[in-house]
Parts: sequence; C-alpha cells; structure tokens
Amino acid sequence: MLNTRLDSTVLKTRDNYISKLKELGVKTLGDLLTYFPRAYKDEAEFTKINELRTDEVNVVQGKLKSILNVPTRTGKVMTRAVVADETGEIPVLWFNQPYVKQQFFKGSDIILTGKLKYERGRSMLMSPKYEKPTGPMLHTGRIVPVYPETEGITSHWLREKIYMLLPYAKFFDDFMPQWILEENALMPLAEAIYHVHFAADEEHLGKARERLAFDELFLLQFLALKRKYYWQKGFSGEVKRVAGVNLEPFLDELPFKLTGAQLRTLQEVFADLERDFPMLRLVQGDVGSGKTAVAAAAIYAVKVAGYQSVLMAPTEILARQHFKNLTKLLTQFGFNVQLLVGSMTEAEHADVLRQLATGTCDLVIGTHALIQEGVNFARLGLVVIDEQHRFGVKQRNVFKAQGTPHMLNLSATPIPRTMALTIYGDQDLSVLDELPPGRQEIVTRLVPEEKRRDAELWVSDQVAKGRQVFVVCPLIEESEMLQVKAVTLEYERLRTDVFPQHRLALLHGRMKAEDKDEVMRQFSAGEIDILVSTSVIEVGIDVPNATIMMIEGADRFGLAQLHQFRGRVGRGEHQSYCFLFTDSGSPDALQRLKYMVKYNSGFDLAEMDLQLRGPGEIYGVKQSGIPDLRMATFSDKELLDRVRSAAERLVDEDVELKAYPALAAKIAKFEAASEMVDGV
Repeated sequence: MLNTRLDSTVLKTRDNYISKLKELGVKTLGDLLTYFPRAYKDEAEFTKINELRTDEVNVVQGKLKSILNVPTRTGKVMTRAVVADETGEIPVLWFNQPYVKQQFFKGSDIILTGKLKYERGRSMLMSPKYEKPTGPMLHTGRIVPVYPETEGITSHWLREKIYMLLPYAKFFDDFMPQWILEENALMPLAEAIYHVHFAADEEHLGKARERLAFDELFLLQFLALKRKYYWQKGFSGEVKRVAGVNLEPFLDELPFKLTGAQLRTLQEVFADLERDFPMLRLVQGDVGSGKTAVAAAAIYAVKVAGYQSVLMAPTEILARQHFKNLTKLLTQFGFNVQLLVGSMTEAEHADVLRQLATGTCDLVIGTHALIQEGVNFARLGLVVIDEQHRFGVKQRNVFKAQGTPHMLNLSATPIPRTMALTIYGDQDLSVLDELPPGRQEIVTRLVPEEKRRDAELWVSDQVAKGRQVFVVCPLIEESEMLQVKAVTLEYERLRTDVFPQHRLALLHGRMKAEDKDEVMRQFSAGEIDILVSTSVIEVGIDVPNATIMMIEGADRFGLAQLHQFRGRVGRGEHQSYCFLFTDSGSPDALQRLKYMVKYNSGFDLAEMDLQLRGPGEIYGVKQSGIPDLRMATFSDKELLDRVRSAAERLVDEDVELKAYPALAAKIAKFEAASEMVDGV
C-alpha cells in the first residue's frame, strides 16, 4: 500500500503537482507520509478581537458581518470583510483573492491568522490566512507544520494532502524491537508519523520527533556496528601481524619529537597490529596535528615485518605531496616508494604495477588509480587512506580483495566525537588533540568592506617582504543568484587593479591535472607570490612561506571548511594571518565568522558548525554514506548514548536479526541505499 505510486487519482490533484513532488523525491504514498516538516508554527491559541497585537501573529475565530469584492482603478480586485466575535469586530482586506468571496458569505464562521496592521488611521487584518472551522483545522488554531517547499508546492497544499492520507500511516511496519521501544519509552511508529505532521500538543510532537530521530540514528549505528562485528569476529583470513618492531631508528630520524597525542595514538595502532583480526582505525586530528607522522611509523613497522603498504589520497596534488615527503623520510631505511596517479604515462603505470605484483615496491602512494582493475600486490599489509571521508565504503573495501590488510584512515577535518562514533562506528577512533610545540596561532580577522583597501595594501607590503598569499573564492564562474565573487573575475581584479606589481596565478578544479600541478610547483618554489584559488586548496598544499590566507565570500563556507583553509598557512617560521571577507549582512552569518576569529581549535568550530548547519555541511559538501537526517541531530548526546547502547546490545545478541525480520529488512534497504551513495 505504501509503495503505491502517487498520481492525480490518489492525491485528487492535477498531474503537474505530481511532477513537482517527484522533483522533491516524493514518488509514493509512503514518501509523502515521511516528507517531514522542517519547522512548526505554534498557532494553537485563539486571540480575542479586543486583544489583537501588531507585534505577533494572531489567530481569530469569528463570524463574517460582511464580505464583498471591490474592483480597483488598476483592474485588480480587493476583498473587504468585517469579522466579529463577542469582544468586538475588525476589518479584513485581501488583495487579488476574489475567490475568498466564493467560499464565504455573510454569517459564515471563519478562522483568520495574521498580524494586525494600520491602514489609513485604522487597524485591520491585511491578507490573513483563512480557514473554515467546520472541518479539521490544518492551517491555523494548532501547531502548524511547515514543509520544505518548491515552486508550486506550498506548505498549505502539503498539509491538506498529507492529512487526507494519514489513515494509511497504520500500514507502516513498526520494525523496532518491542524491548527497545519499551526501554526507551518510544512512541509507536504509526503514531509518530501522525503526530509529527499534526500533533495534538507540544508533548505529542516531542515524543513523535524523538521516535523518528531514534530510528534515523539507530539505522546508522547498527549498520556501523554490524560492519565492525564482521570485520573483527567474522574474519577468517591471514592476519598480517606486526609485533616486536623496534621503532627507535625511525623516531631518531624524525626532524621533530612526537607529541603525547601522537605517542598515544601509535600505541593504539600497534596494539591493533598485534590482534587476531585486521586493524580498522580512524585517526582524527586538527590541521597540523601530525597524522602523517603516525601513518609513516606504521608504514615503517609493516615494511620491517615484511609487508607492503599503500597510501591513497583524494587528489593528485595531495598524493604527490605525500610522495615527496615520505620518499625523503623513508628511502634512508631502504624503502622503494612509488607513485601511481592517473596522469602518468602507460609505461610508467605498467612499471609500478609490476613492482607491486612482484613485491619489490614497499610503499605506493596514489589516488583512485590504486583501486582500478589490474592493481595487485604481492603481500599487502597496510592501507592508509588520507581524508577518508572523501571515499565511499565500497571504494575502501576494494582493498579487501588483496588479503584483507590493516586499514588506517586519516581525517584532517575535526568531527564532533558523538558524530564520529555514530557515522564511523565501524572503526576504532584515535584523536590527535594536541598540536606540535612551536606551532603558532594564526591571527584571524573579519575585514569590513570599508577596510578592504587597507588590508590589501598591508598584504602587498608583506609580499614585498618575501611572503606568499592564498586567496580563496567560492565559485569558478559568476553567479548573480549567489552574489559571490567568482575566482576568475577576482583573479583579474587582483592581477590588474590591486597587485599589478606581484606575480599571481589561478588554480581551480576544472584545470587539467598537469596544469594544476605546474601551478602548485611554481607556488611551492616561490615563483608565484599570490595564488587565487577555489576550495581545491582545502587539503594537501603545504607551503611554509605562505603566511596569509584571504577568503572571499567567507559566509558561503562552513566553519570547519574555513578552518581547513586557515590551516594552509602558519606552517613556517613567520607569523601567519587569515582575513575573512563577506558582503553578507546576515547576523547569523556574521556571528559564525566571529567564531572563526575567536576560536583556533577545529574541534570547537566543528561542534558549532554541527549545531548551526547540520551534519551534511560539516565538510562543506555532502559526504559519501552520510544520509540526510530530518529529525535527528548529532548534538543530542543523551539520545545518541541511548541509541548506541541499544544497537550494541542487539549486535551482541542477534547480529543477523533472525528474531526481528522487519528490522532486518529495514537495515538491508538502508545498507543498499548507503552503498548506492558510496559508489565504487
């Protein structure tokens, strides 16, 4: 029943509405009933006419003393009415809504919702919403749901159609085990769907939202814990154990001392390498916290134990940077380090594949080219994936076919711990929450437009002293709708009008790989003073002489992504700066940018970003495998703890869900949808 395709017969509406719903992803009856409100307006209290206020929305119930349509001089129609209750009467005016007169007549009962306004010296209700009190009140006099809308599909229209179909909510299969419902005092699913749309009161709405939020988080958590269970307890292959390796030679050659957080993480990694099942660990750390050094130590130990390693990065720029740094560090220990990226020639590619297959290559660093057909390893022991959230589960799992090696995932984007434990619950978590000594704090400033010229003159002076500059813009091409600076136009403005005496270059994602690499080589070599770029510089660029980050349209980025940009500077001996530019007058946008000025911790900013923007924006883009959460929030720690506890117990008792076929079907459907998002 719930899989019934929506058509004009089911909804009693025109076909063009059906096509509009499809644009919103609403194709079946079940889709419409689970098209949840984005907000609510509390219009449950009626206001007496003698108590109407101008500073709030009023809901009035009364009788029409009069109603008539009056033509205007411009050919339009005004509908004038007078509504009365026992305390008085109020004039009402609608513009260009003559059909109101067709629905009501003198003496009709009516409910109006709107603000009191003054017109020509007297108060009136101007173009209020209206409703007949004879049927169910859907639009006024209650907690009113507000839905995500599109052109032609309004909340008013959705309320009427969803209410008409609510009796079908009883056909939803309540998949949650009864003991979980009882222990967590959760509302039955059919009731929750009813009350999330048309709640009797705030209490029922709260319980409905709690139930639906619990479901969303539970599916995520159970699937992650199920994957972890089978990775650990279901493993039956050869374990590439790495034990008793002396790390002293490696640590002695490092040009710095490891922090306490790095040493703690290394202990956790090496404990994993000695277990009866392969490691699956996520190392999460702020910009500059030293994740690569931890990975390099693991790679060193794996080589000593006789195995190969692979490091996969999301971009060729980042892969080449890792290749340069790790080659310098590891070749002194007899490592054969190779690079495998898409821009290599066929002969170069074939030579690397040969070395991997024969076991002569100890470490290969590359991009998606590493998971293409024909890439085979002699004895793969460790896979390191940098910026792991850029890859889907299926992409990472390709390496399983190489004998299930140890997996070490890295993320430079701080994620709130509650969110990390839910989304990446299939992995053990290590957090590098300590920066290396001497890592300087970057001075961050929000620059008002009237101070732009002063900032640009100061930047020019810094360049004259030998420093280098990043300039980041949100878009490649101009967009009148977004009204943000396009990187191409900004590059021309800076090159011709602002910094004509300096050397500028342009970098964006649509350039050919070899062109991007050449620009980055020149910038790293000091042959370019100012690099004007899109967010392609978010990760993977390390230029110690770059001391200034200028971000245009800063309000268009999330806090965590802005922090990533800021982390591109402050890597050398000179004091570094981050300047935020915006033409937004939004108080919320300006408050977010002030957080950037106040806080230097990526973890603090990620927590704020989560609360302000939601999980899908933590990285600035939608992430593979992270679904839209319509009811839940990762900031609700109490609910997350309850969900995790229930999921852990169920995984321990019945991971295959043999006693709960309805939940098994729901999990299977959710897993299939997640894999479709991930891709291969």
